Amino acid sequence: MSEPDRRQPMSDGRWIQCQGCRGMIHHRRFARDLGVCSECGHHHPVTAEDRVEQLLDPGSAVPVESAAVLADPLSFVDSVPYPDRLAGARERTGLADAAVCARGRLAGRPVVLVAMDFRFLGGSLGAAVGELVTVAAEIAVRERRPLITVTASGGARMQEGVLSLMQMAKTSQAFAELDEVGVLSVSVVADPTFGGVAASFATLADVILIEPGARMGFAGPRVIRQTIREELPEGFQTAEFLLEHGMVDAVVPRQDLRGALGRLVAATVPVTAPAGLSASAVGGGGETGAVPYVPEERDPWEVVRLARDLGRPTTADYAGLLLEDFQELRGDRVFGDSRSVVAGVGRLGVVPVMLIGHQKGHTTRELVASNFGMPPPEGYRKAARLMRLAEKLRIPVVTLVDTPGAYPGVTAEERGQAVAIAENQRLMARLTVPVVSVITGEGGSGGALALGMADRVLICANAWYSVISPEGCAAILWKSPAAAPLAARALRLDAGELLRLGVVDGVVPEPEGGAHTDPVLAARLLGAAVGTALADLLPLSAAELVRRRHGRFRGFGLPAADSAPVAVPVVAAAQR
Repeated sequence: MSEPDRRQPMSDGRWIQCQGCRGMIHHRRFARDLGVCSECGHHHPVTAEDRVEQLLDPGSAVPVESAAVLADPLSFVDSVPYPDRLAGARERTGLADAAVCARGRLAGRPVVLVAMDFRFLGGSLGAAVGELVTVAAEIAVRERRPLITVTASGGARMQEGVLSLMQMAKTSQAFAELDEVGVLSVSVVADPTFGGVAASFATLADVILIEPGARMGFAGPRVIRQTIREELPEGFQTAEFLLEHGMVDAVVPRQDLRGALGRLVAATVPVTAPAGLSASAVGGGGETGAVPYVPEERDPWEVVRLARDLGRPTTADYAGLLLEDFQELRGDRVFGDSRSVVAGVGRLGVVPVMLIGHQKGHTTRELVASNFGMPPPEGYRKAARLMRLAEKLRIPVVTLVDTPGAYPGVTAEERGQAVAIAENQRLMARLTVPVVSVITGEGGSGGALALGMADRVLICANAWYSVISPEGCAAILWKSPAAAPLAARALRLDAGELLRLGVVDGVVPEPEGGAHTDPVLAARLLGAAVGTALADLLPLSAAELVRRRHGRFRGFGLPAADSAPVAVPVVAAAQR
């Protein structure tokens, strides 16, 4: 007789004991809450069939079968012959192996779903699971359907020896094909996900969502303790730990998973721009006009002060005001996640976009959390990861620049701040999708430029852009921070001067008194300008985009005869 699965909640048929708080939950409420305790939020394991029912549109699931695999390649015997273990797991679960696959629809859109089941030999990765995941990826490639995997696994299946190890390579290869053809992949990590699954398809997805409290890692805690002989930190390898360390995009409660997945699928469907695509269809909100907006003259130091007003809309504010189906994405997949860069996918009108921007805040707590809008390397590497995702999915990139500069700290230098900024510039120079950048507040030095190499560079009327802050310039050249207003004038960092120099292509109007006086109107004006730019850029080929972008930046510093920048019209309606 097999040992009972101690991950399953104890039940008498009517009442279920929560494995988190040990409280009793009525079975109807337990089912209604999708196996989540309403008191403590503990996420109990659910079956693979339950996952299919919870995530796909009702009645849309069509099972996918895979080819037969070697049943017992090693003739493996420990305390029980491997065929007997398989037979027992099949009898207990009613499953052929540790995963199921189905075609179906999610929020009305076609997807392929693979769900693992820990009840079947600990959700271990053997030939059958590897084959099913690979077949699912091949269907996704062939039919251009997003692939969603839900993982729950203790690792590779020891009874299949090195052939189980080869399933890691096999599934990784299948995910590489998804990248080549531009098909979205999303991983939903359930508790636990370790070993070979964590080190292959679970973490190769474009977007990784994880349930609260779920654990993921290559080596399990017991192995790590035995190997390094050290105690592990509180919360090690849990969802919240992984989010902080940049390994996942979001911690999503089970009740919200279907909505989050639906937003991702809806917001990452590429568009082919028809001839004459209007700015209003892209989210411009008004007709395109032929008259460029010319900002009123204002003292540059006053512009600097307005750009720093804590009431000005942030990237997070603009995401909420401008985009539909916005889903924030986090983490650089290397070290951490920086809250000084906010990024995610959403739809601007009919067009999916990848929005990436510096983030400050409105309160002291928000400013501290976002490092006052000064990103460390992981912020820029997160931006780079998501630009590459936009390139894969063929969706435009929109960046919002508002930073006094990149974080100038010891830890940032240790992690390669200069390299991160340089690599972002190289990446943006060669992106083959439209890129629009808007300086919405402060445009401080290389920290701003790391998000600013675009096909169309716009600036808000009360924003500034310069090689250094006025205070920094004053301290170095005037030997006194009090000379900052004088330095601001000398640097010619305001919108009108930047337009004259050709550094920006257009100026986005602001509400009277500044964006902070009416954030909703400021967002509408920004959306109008971005919509106009995208309507111009979307019909262009990838080669033409790269060629024009190269020419734009190639000419800086040359005489006007060799490089004559022209102000790009902004939506006429935006002037109202």
